[in-house]
Amino acid sequence: MAAQSSLHAETREAGSNPLVETVPSRSSVDHSVSPPIVRIPRDYNAAYDLLERNLAAGGAARIAYIDDAGQYSFGQLAERVNRFGSGLQAMGLEMEHRVLLALADTIDFPTAFLGAIKAGMVPVAVNTLLAPKDHEYMLSDSRARALVVSEPLVPQFAPLVGKLPFLKHVIVSGSDARGHLSFKDVLARGKPELAPAPTTCDDPCFWLYSSGSTGMPKGTVHVHSSLILTAELYAKGVLGCRESDAVFSAAKLFFAYGLGNSLSFTLAAGAAAILMAERPTPASVFKRLTESKPTIFYGVPTLYAAMLASPDFPKKGSLALRLCVSAGEALPPQIAKSWKEKTGVEILDGIGSTEMLHIFLSNRPNDLRYGTTGKPVPGYELRLVDEHGSPVKQGEMGELQISGPTSAACYWNNREKSRNTFMGGWTKSGDKYTLDRDGYYVYGGRSDDMLKVSGNWVSPSEVEAALISHETVLEAAVVGAEDGNKLIKPKAFVVLKPGNSGDDALKAALQQHVKDKLAPYKYPRWIEFLPELPKTATGKIQRFKLRT
Repeated sequence: MAAQSSLHAETREAGSNPLVETVPSRSSVDHSVSPPIVRIPRDYNAAYDLLERNLAAGGAARIAYIDDAGQYSFGQLAERVNRFGSGLQAMGLEMEHRVLLALADTIDFPTAFLGAIKAGMVPVAVNTLLAPKDHEYMLSDSRARALVVSEPLVPQFAPLVGKLPFLKHVIVSGSDARGHLSFKDVLARGKPELAPAPTTCDDPCFWLYSSGSTGMPKGTVHVHSSLILTAELYAKGVLGCRESDAVFSAAKLFFAYGLGNSLSFTLAAGAAAILMAERPTPASVFKRLTESKPTIFYGVPTLYAAMLASPDFPKKGSLALRLCVSAGEALPPQIAKSWKEKTGVEILDGIGSTEMLHIFLSNRPNDLRYGTTGKPVPGYELRLVDEHGSPVKQGEMGELQISGPTSAACYWNNREKSRNTFMGGWTKSGDKYTLDRDGYYVYGGRSDDMLKVSGNWVSPSEVEAALISHETVLEAAVVGAEDGNKLIKPKAFVVLKPGNSGDDALKAALQQHVKDKLAPYKYPRWIEFLPELPKTATGKIQRFKLRT
């Protein structure tokens, strides 16, 4: 088990530099020990730290972001952040007011996100692909005073403007503000200098809403210290992210995964981030990989599978990648092996969550085992427990729980679910795992996805991985279904690679393929071929939609 990271709160000494009285100190790291000791001062502002470290190091001229419209240096980003934060203040917004962001991945996202934080406000980043009813709930639940929205999304929010009592301002990112205040106007109202708000390391910094797969979305409240901690412990400690890297994340900034990949990680390391507003498809991702030449790429298993199946996959040696990362769902071994064969680059599978902010369990560049999620990220401690909360024996399946410094403070306005998820120093993940004899964690599926077949637990992800290893299969999802005796058995939904047709002979071949790889009772009793699987915006398979 990994030891938990040490956090040392620093206080100001009387008679110290007067600037320190109003400007929060930056975090510092001791890399001479493992895990590194990350010191977070009591008086601390996350946006100030992430920006100032680059300016203080003489990096103002280096490229921080490249989006579809152009590129921006760290100095330009810092001025935009100052202008937006002070622009919000000029509009009458104050510390702790929530600002809801429904933004595509352009320079305006980090500008608004960091600008609000530096001014002491709390940005609430939301999924732009949700339905209007979900956005209405989030605006109402968060009591956001301002909405910052990308121009194409304005029609979805139009019916809500004037309906919600707390929402006072609408700011539109794009060329046409459609009657509202434009993002450029807010920047113009602001000032090029902005003193950071007197926040502390434990103040609420930003919110992310959970997926809401088991009810209404939950506002997950993260504090100021968490962004830099994920960067130091995972991005630098595991990935070795550095100033010379250029990073491209298919996962969008409004997700916890993408927020770390393209914001806190790159700013902490002084690296460049490549942003893409459009939806991640094999074609759009290939374009960025070949033209912008990122050295680190972050994706999800379904996207990796779709890219591998594309006839337009770039030639080996044409990419600049040194490292790839996968999260969101367990990465099937066959996808990882095929990717390595085509690119010469490994995919590091890991798992994180909205509640823990980013990846806490991961494979490493020099310690990778296909079919596992690796070992704990230094600074995090893991345990597996049974339904009664007791530790399971090695090799037995249990629910994964995490102890680490980036756990969310709570779910906003939801005491019952907060107490059920955040249990003192431990956070429930809702994932099932086993720990093998070598200390690698093997994914078993979500707690509510597990199947009891013939008296034995069956992991849907294990059966899916076996199916995907067949040469004809692109994607697979496995759920439980009742047979004629009302007993639960595995049922598979399969998407075939182009050029293959589903028939009874292929069904039989796939069933035998699984029997050859796994215990016989795990094979899918039924197989249904689909043109595509239902997925979330992050590419996670929505198995609940396949259950009937």
